[in-house]
Amino acid sequence: MSLLPFSLPARYIYPMNKNLARRLFVALLTALFVVLLTLSCASRPGVIPDDLTPMELIQRGQEASDRNRFSLALHHYEALIERFPHDIDFICAAEYEIAFIHYKRRNFDLARTKFNALLERYDSPDAELLPPQFRILSNIVLDRMTEIENSRRRR
Repeated sequence: MSLLPFSLPARYIYPMNKNLARRLFVALLTALFVVLLTLSCASRPGVIPDDLTPMELIQRGQEASDRNRFSLALHHYEALIERFPHDIDFICAAEYEIAFIHYKRRNFDLARTKFNALLERYDSPDAELLPPQFRILSNIVLDRMTEIENSRRRR
């Protein structure tokens, strides 16, 4: 039964033939699949070449962080810690950058934990061998996080 008071020929009700409709449907499904596949691959960190120096790992981590690709940046810093565990200058830099990424993501609890773990290194007898800038920067960011949390509580 038609809602119209008169009947229309079939070519007006179904202006597209079934073959064309099937092709469009398949094309849309394919496009959707490609988009979903692209998004899922973009979220996974890439493979990091084994021959990168510590400076190259830090540089690539900073570039990824600057582009808000935090997972990739974390992947580079973690690779640095894993590959060069005895180079304390680079370890401190990587630990600071990891903590700072969590701060940028507004994950203050994890950031605070990471900053405090880094600052514990500066309480050791070998603290004078550590690069001083990461102690200073960590304290600045911890103070800033406290200010942000206090201003949230006052609202």
